[in-house]
Amino acid sequence: MTAAGAKSLAGLFASPAALRAAFEDGLARMLAHDLLGVFVLVAANASVEPAMLGRLSDPLYRVYRRWCERFDAGDASALAAAADDVDVFVRLRRIGFAGLGGMQWRDVAPWRLQFNALRALRPPRSSGQRVTGMHLPFAADGFHFNKPYLSRETLGDGELFGRPVRVLYNKFPFAALHTLLVPFADGCRPQWLIADAHDLVWRIAEQFGRALPGLGFGYNAYGAFASVNHLHFHGFVSAEGGLPVESAAWRHNGGTADYPLAVERFADRRVAWERIDALQQAQRAFNLLYRPGCVYVTPRRMQGSYRHADWTGGFAWSELAGACTVTAAAAFARLDAADVVREMAVMRP
Repeated sequence: MTAAGAKSLAGLFASPAALRAAFEDGLARMLAHDLLGVFVLVAANASVEPAMLGRLSDPLYRVYRRWCERFDAGDASALAAAADDVDVFVRLRRIGFAGLGGMQWRDVAPWRLQFNALRALRPPRSSGQRVTGMHLPFAADGFHFNKPYLSRETLGDGELFGRPVRVLYNKFPFAALHTLLVPFADGCRPQWLIADAHDLVWRIAEQFGRALPGLGFGYNAYGAFASVNHLHFHGFVSAEGGLPVESAAWRHNGGTADYPLAVERFADRRVAWERIDALQQAQRAFNLLYRPGCVYVTPRRMQGSYRHADWTGGFAWSELAGACTVTAAAAFARLDAADVVREMAVMRP
């Protein structure tokens, strides 16, 4: 990787303004690509925040109308698009462009619920499959982050702390400024955490979190609702106050209240790695939340070994941290705190 690439990645996380500007500028540029999947990605990312959707609404709508016309005319370029993208677009037309709205949030203390109309159209992926082991070899012929066409969905590619890092947009985001951070991408590593990647993400969160309040990284072990078997983390910037799991009221943060799951908080990078690696070696599923100077480790049951309620597509790192994505507007309106606690309870090891 070049020094220029390293500088650009460091600049990406230099401040809230820098990350937001790069994020929005990249989305606007992507609309120039005449691809249905790119439109879906831009629309999904813009709809997370009302302000971002407002700024990108006009060019998004023009591209939306152009794709509508193509489908109505039986245009081969529309009909030949990826099946998942066609399915999302057809269902988007049913709710209409105005139905995109923005990410909706509702507090059911101490939890947070969210609903996004476009993310609700997301097709089911491998994260919904039953998993019996935590290590699956990397599959070069499957989906992974080295696919050449993903270069246009890349926000940054270079080095951080002397390690190769690629940052991509998440096609169906569920957090503000949601990115996918892929260390050692060309090494074709499966979603099995290694010490170098743990150390790298810890250092990124610690250093850049000073200038970028709310910066965090989530990790889904394979078997804990990771949808891509290529080593990666979810980058995001949370609102003031952080996620529910970070409340001082919980016992794992020094309080007196018991969290519905046995969360462990580590402020020592090496001790944290010993625990994470022990879970992996024992084939015990887990999710992680990295914050500057600490990581939350949550052991849980392997996906597919229990049944989730219909209102969720599955509990991954965000849901285990207390910010739950809801799959339907009706459920979003009716759920309460007890529903969230019951859902977490079924995942206790």
